[in-house]
Amino acid sequence: MILQTEATNWEYLLKAALLVCIRVSGLFVFAPVFSSQALPTKIKSIFLIVLTVVLAPTAAALPGSHVEVGLSSILSELGVAAFLGLSLAMLNELASLAGQLLGMQFSFSLVNLLDPNSEVQTPLLSQMLGLLEITVLLAAGLHRTILAALLHTFLVVPLGSGLAPRGIGLPLVGMMGGVFLAALQLAAPVMAATLLVEVGIALMSRVSPQLPVLALTIPAKTVLGYVVLVASLALWPAFFEARFAGLLNDAQRFLPALAVHAS
Repeated sequence: MILQTEATNWEYLLKAALLVCIRVSGLFVFAPVFSSQALPTKIKSIFLIVLTVVLAPTAAALPGSHVEVGLSSILSELGVAAFLGLSLAMLNELASLAGQLLGMQFSFSLVNLLDPNSEVQTPLLSQMLGLLEITVLLAAGLHRTILAALLHTFLVVPLGSGLAPRGIGLPLVGMMGGVFLAALQLAAPVMAATLLVEVGIALMSRVSPQLPVLALTIPAKTVLGYVVLVASLALWPAFFEARFAGLLNDAQRFLPALAVHAS
């Protein structure tokens, strides 16, 4: 009888560990820092196993947990992992979009490099902003905040009891729109400065038609753009932290909509 009870407990814990592993794996697929290709796969695997072993007993013991391995429970864990991961991954898209806007102002739109994170060609300034974003997250300790948000999901959406409702798409679209606006705000100082250069040189060309407009515009835009960019770098860490907090708050606000009562 004791052996049968122990076997049942082990089976229960293994099922819980599988579901926890599915939810935690969303961090290493979508979330900033954790999804970086700069982290070796072995390190990610070890970290995933450690988190699973530590969280499985606690997550399985929480009220409302539905520890059964089936299609619905696996889809629920995938939904929670994807929703939280994609919400935080929008910070990467913010940096990438802002870099593309800045690259066009610097006339670097054709200067592309292979991004190791997305494995696609991205503009040079997008990679610079991406590295700055990761540096800010690590320096501010926000990677620990991401882990805390993951732990909070087990309280809001118990293990195996999540379900993606139809109305969750609109909040994600709204968050994407906010990312586009934030990217414009990040690139706005440089865009405004380079626009003034273009307008000034255009007016000068009207006064002096012999002025070599093309030879002056690109160097003037690049030099002034770099000056404004360097001058505004001190504000970027606070900007990234604020946008990270906003995305995380939005994700936590809509997360209860994924929870359903376990049957």
